[in-house]
Amino acid sequence: MPLTSERTRRMSNHFTGLSLGAPLGDQRLDLCDLYAFQSPTDSTRTVLILNANPNADALHPDAIYRLNIDNDGDCLTDMAISYVFSPPRDGRQTFSVFMAKGEEARSAEAVGQQLVTDAEVSFGTTAKRVTSGPYTFFAGSRSDAFFFDFDGIKDLFDTTGGRNFTAPHLGGKSPWTGVDSNTEANVFSTVVELPTSELRADPEIRLWGRCSVRENGRLVHADRAGHPSVSSFFNTDETKEEYNASEPVNDRDRWTDQFVHLMGHTGNYTREEAIAAIDADRILPDMLVFDPAKPAQYPNGRVFTDDVINHRLSFLSKGDIPPTGLDPHTDLLNEFPYLGNPHPKRS
Repeated sequence: MPLTSERTRRMSNHFTGLSLGAPLGDQRLDLCDLYAFQSPTDSTRTVLILNANPNADALHPDAIYRLNIDNDGDCLTDMAISYVFSPPRDGRQTFSVFMAKGEEARSAEAVGQQLVTDAEVSFGTTAKRVTSGPYTFFAGSRSDAFFFDFDGIKDLFDTTGGRNFTAPHLGGKSPWTGVDSNTEANVFSTVVELPTSELRADPEIRLWGRCSVRENGRLVHADRAGHPSVSSFFNTDETKEEYNASEPVNDRDRWTDQFVHLMGHTGNYTREEAIAAIDADRILPDMLVFDPAKPAQYPNGRVFTDDVINHRLSFLSKGDIPPTGLDPHTDLLNEFPYLGNPHPKRS
């Protein structure tokens, strides 16, 4: 039976808000996925994608959607690409892009050089690219490349009492249904393609997304995105809002004990084993690591075909949770903006 529109949109949500909902109760503020890979059409260029809003409609006009890039290993932002959006009117919206470098990049505001001004957001199947010097940008609705078996996830985990995905039922028959819950899901995507040399990777970069919204004159950090599914699987309702608002530079000190405690329950890890696994996958600080001199495949960057759910569940259970058996989506593009055309909305 095909999924309904509402159910598909809900499943695309990556559960970084309270009670498996959206951050601050607003889907527009929900960061879904972060990707980093070499351009398939030009090996000297890199593609960075930050997806938000599993409803794939207009983004929040009072929010800043930010890519933070650390290129010297100190976990502080050295380059920031900020997207801001106009209020939507009559089914249309525009976006502007700012790029800041150095100390200025550590401001939470949309600061720096304005590279794009009031460009049209793409809500249909025509992907409107915007070129500014060596940079190419896109913002708009796209097919969601994330694939997962949500019904299987619900069977595997006890999500009562605000525990979210932190209490798996291990053992017994496989929980997987073999059904990809996201085959008809859309997402709002921001894409930038730029010369790899601009990243000044030495030899790698660390990348993370931030969504902040202005409320009563104050900028509130609503969500963050680094490694896929880390926030969802390692946090409960008690810690999600603090985690979403925190900075990666503080992750090791603040979150190591919580991660270690969880992994003791999910995979029977000792403290030493848990820390070794965390370090091997480099999930603390929660920043996606990408060495552009090596092929992109998670955990070196991330491409659309990476099965990040299998990776995360195997990590949590020390290999005890079997693979879901799902295949990547087939509507991916070999050209900018790389994500497939959005699916028709169901009534």
